[in-house]
Amino acid sequence: MKYTALICLLLGLSAFNIEEKPEDTDYKNQIELWHQQRVNTLKSESGWLNVVGLYWLEEGENTFGTAIGNKVIFPKGKAENKLGTFVLKNGIVTLNVLPGIQIRANNELFSKGVIFDGTNTKPLVLSYKSLSWFIIKRGNKYGVRLRDFESESLKNFTRIDRFPVEESWKIEGTFEAPASPKTIAITDVIGLTSEQPLAGTLSFEIQGKKYKLDATGEGNSLFIVFADQTSGKTTYGGGRFLYVPKPADGNKVVIDFNKSINPPCAFTAFATCPLPPAQNRLAANIQAGEKVYGDH
Repeated sequence: MKYTALICLLLGLSAFNIEEKPEDTDYKNQIELWHQQRVNTLKSESGWLNVVGLYWLEEGENTFGTAIGNKVIFPKGKAENKLGTFVLKNGIVTLNVLPGIQIRANNELFSKGVIFDGTNTKPLVLSYKSLSWFIIKRGNKYGVRLRDFESESLKNFTRIDRFPVEESWKIEGTFEAPASPKTIAITDVIGLTSEQPLAGTLSFEIQGKKYKLDATGEGNSLFIVFADQTSGKTTYGGGRFLYVPKPADGNKVVIDFNKSINPPCAFTAFATCPLPPAQNRLAANIQAGEKVYGDH
């Protein structure tokens, strides 16, 4: 009887030790809901899991289709050998579609016309069967970004591994906007460097050590590209992204590293992700947020 009572007591103590506070559970549920929304966005038509190509155009004519002889070669089996021609001239891209090929723009048949002139507020999206594409500009380069709504990456996606959610990684810090307009140099994965407006600098502490992160972004959201001691090991080697609400009043900010996410380049080889600037490479071991995805 005494032995049985002792076991019951120990089990009761164990349950007490692992019991979570209601506020802890609420916070974890909030993060789980936020993460599910993040996954839904990745899997959506505008998400990164269906991006299957990025083709840089040459000045002049660029034939496209699935045949090897084209300058722009779409995935085999997804379209005809030849679909038409992209013409790049002085920063303007025109599309000429071959007769009989039913390419659509805004759900209407498209045969010939300008699809990019640098003034587009939203890219003109063209589609053919399961494929869609639009023009992007990076520096002085113009490219065709291709999506496949039947991509293998989309079909095979199951989950993104993450560190356990710990509220201790929700850290209060301070925000300091620059006294006068300032920019920071951001280099992307294709080697292009651009000067981005500095929104401000976040200062905070992790285990008694002080750190800083430079943020860009507009409006009410601060955008941070950072790396830490997990980068290239348990997390993506090119760093991670983090969005932080900009303080409406005063200078207090909440930096929630549980919301650290992989950049698009972790899901597709056809993105042009920014890399962390030198000042955003932290000598901290941030075991929070998303881990490395797949074989990236």
